[in-house]
Amino acid sequence: MPNFSATLNVMIKAARKAARSLLKDFGEVEHLQASTKSPGDFVSKADLRAEKIIREELEHARPFYGWVGEESEEVIGKDPTRRWIVDPLDGTSNFLHGIPHWAISIALEHKKEIVIGVIHDPVKDEYYVAEKGNGAWLNEKRLRVSGRENMLEMLFATGIPFANKGGLSTTLKEINALMPRCSGLRRNGSAALDLAYVAAGRLDGYWERGLHSWDIAAGTLLIKEAGGLVNCLDKDFDPLLDGSVIAASNKVFQEFSDIISSAK
Repeated sequence: MPNFSATLNVMIKAARKAARSLLKDFGEVEHLQASTKSPGDFVSKADLRAEKIIREELEHARPFYGWVGEESEEVIGKDPTRRWIVDPLDGTSNFLHGIPHWAISIALEHKKEIVIGVIHDPVKDEYYVAEKGNGAWLNEKRLRVSGRENMLEMLFATGIPFANKGGLSTTLKEINALMPRCSGLRRNGSAALDLAYVAAGRLDGYWERGLHSWDIAAGTLLIKEAGGLVNCLDKDFDPLLDGSVIAASNKVFQEFSDIISSAK
């Protein structure tokens, strides 16, 4: 049984409270698809409601911490060494289309380092948590990254740029380089859950560009605490600042990284 800190329990409580609101809204999405209302506007409001719930819970418990979230401006706290990094709904497109694969991501940063992370998947009632030095957990089960050693048996994930986002040609080259070497590739639509799945050994590796700190803050800690490796795609830098990430089990990280970096 994990011995969670008081702060982690506060984060889990906030995620669960926001999850109840999001699940209620998710139940309405199917009806909106056939209505004259804008599903996009509805989901934006669901996103904002969830962030408001999380922020109120966290600020009540830790009023001096800073804040950065997807749906609001950054706040510098009275304690400048600590801040929350929050994505109230990661996988918005999935949510909008009624696909049950989306999550809430909450991380605590202390002195520029992520020290606690929570990723909650409300539909499956799975919560992934990690504290620096205390391991990574799925509900009350200890997590370890995949132990697979043969790349032909491995499963990877990425995000594919859409609409007017740049980087599509680069991503397609990387996919073309990786696919002959592995068992398969997934484009799941939630960076937070892709990282959580690497920590859980469900995926062997994941890479993506064009991300924000709230997409990956909690997930990067999960992977590290589960025994995996995380870095930027193009240089040895902080993924939260760079906006790109590559993550994998320690058994395949170097080979995986070499394949992706060679696809120019």
